[in-house]
Amino acid sequence: MSKFQYGGMAVIEGVMMRGPELTSIAVRKEDGSIELDQEANSQLPRRYPFLKWPFIRGTYVLIDSMVVGIRMLNKSANMSLGEDEEELSSGEMLVSGLIAFALAVLLFVILPTAIVHYTQQYAGGILLQNIIEGIIRIAFFLLYVYAISKMEDIARVFMYHGAEHKSISAYEAGEELSVKNVRKYTTVHPRCGTSFLLIVMVISILVFALLGEGSLFYRIWSRLAVLPVVAGLGYEFLKLTGKHYKRRWARILIAPGLLLQSLTTREPDDGMLEVAIAALKAVLSEEKAALKPDLEPELALQ
Repeated sequence: MSKFQYGGMAVIEGVMMRGPELTSIAVRKEDGSIELDQEANSQLPRRYPFLKWPFIRGTYVLIDSMVVGIRMLNKSANMSLGEDEEELSSGEMLVSGLIAFALAVLLFVILPTAIVHYTQQYAGGILLQNIIEGIIRIAFFLLYVYAISKMEDIARVFMYHGAEHKSISAYEAGEELSVKNVRKYTTVHPRCGTSFLLIVMVISILVFALLGEGSLFYRIWSRLAVLPVVAGLGYEFLKLTGKHYKRRWARILIAPGLLLQSLTTREPDDGMLEVAIAALKAVLSEEKAALKPDLEPELALQ
């Protein structure tokens, strides 16, 4: 079995899986059939090897995952539509992605920073201010996830998220990819993007404390400027704990992230498992012959 660490994400009525060469997406259509689509992965890391360097690769993976994720979400929405429904245009996809990014910056960067800035006289030193800011940021994240989990469509996405994790876990355990085998695995996974976000938020407390005090404008833009550094550190942490997650110390460190996944995953039904298995098999079948034994193991966020 390849040492490459496969990963993916849940999409609208389906699952995306990413391998070293290809990305596949499987979507359950309204007529009950499963539609598959594939695309080649970006070749930027091969053209520019420095993108694979430690701490730099985390930033690249985060940006690439966001770009591909938004594109696949929109593609899955179009794939799941009935014949009589109008597909989203490229412009609509771009606008929806920009709005989502702007809302994330507002909710998780600007608001927590502004709250602490205007109450700093009550918060003590800069380290304590950043601890409070980090707690507010995590609280906003938890409330956001809890709120959207109550939406019917998002609840189904979280079920597909669980199906994705189960399929990856079964594959990594060397199991044959069948619904029966995949069903017995847990919906949580140590390489989940949910865990990555939590790690980034915790690391940001220490990194942002090094930026010192200043105007609200300085606080906001300095935090945005060092996000690549925070993402790089978070990626290396997740890569290390993902590699050694069977060890006691790693399990202790990843426990909060696994607990958080109880909000972003749900137990899938058998039909959802079929979709996740189809997406993973599509990547594996196309890449088995081409995969080099000495391929450097990478970590794909899920």
